Amino acid sequence: MGIEPRPVFELFGGQLVITNTVTSTWAMVAFIVAGAILLEKYQPAALEMLVDFLTDIIAEVLEEEAALTYLPFLGTLAIFIAFANALGVVPGLIAPTRDLATTLALALVVFFAVHYFGIRAKGLGQYLKDLASPLYLLPLILPLELIGQVSRTLSLTLRLFGNVLSGELVVAVIFSLVPLFVQLPLVGLSLFTGLLQAYIFTVLATVYISTGVESAE
Repeated sequence: MGIEPRPVFELFGGQLVITNTVTSTWAMVAFIVAGAILLEKYQPAALEMLVDFLTDIIAEVLEEEAALTYLPFLGTLAIFIAFANALGVVPGLIAPTRDLATTLALALVVFFAVHYFGIRAKGLGQYLKDLASPLYLLPLILPLELIGQVSRTLSLTLRLFGNVLSGELVVAVIFSLVPLFVQLPLVGLSLFTGLLQAYIFTVLATVYISTGVESAE
């Protein structure tokens, strides 16, 4: 099992290379959309249970009213990461989150979302003032704030990437050493780990958003 994304095909005369990470992500998004449509049509109660479950997770950090406000973003994030982590068990596909580019993109989405929600809740002036408060310590606080913003983005990126990749590597090694019946519990363990990492990522994103909007809520 290679670690680097593998090119699948090229577009625009080779200027755009589509890797197996991208094709797996496309397949996953199509599955999620189709599943949501089918559930809404045939099992709306299941969708309602999912929404309630995600709301409860977010409400562990934010108040219930605020949880509903940020549910579309955080819920989408949780569902995407959960499916992305689990996709590696499907033959012919790989987990998009074992690609560092994917986890970095997700962390950057959280980074910009935190500032967007903070500015929307407080206004640009108040948000910048809170970041630089107290003003007389600005030369000291600003570098620390920048370091904190960058470090938590890198932390989100590397935590998700490292856990997903290491889990897949461990399962792949054991698959090559043990009989089939021993492998099945490892698939279950891999799925559980993927769901756990999606939960952790979502909770951390919720905490960061809460920090950005806390004085306005």
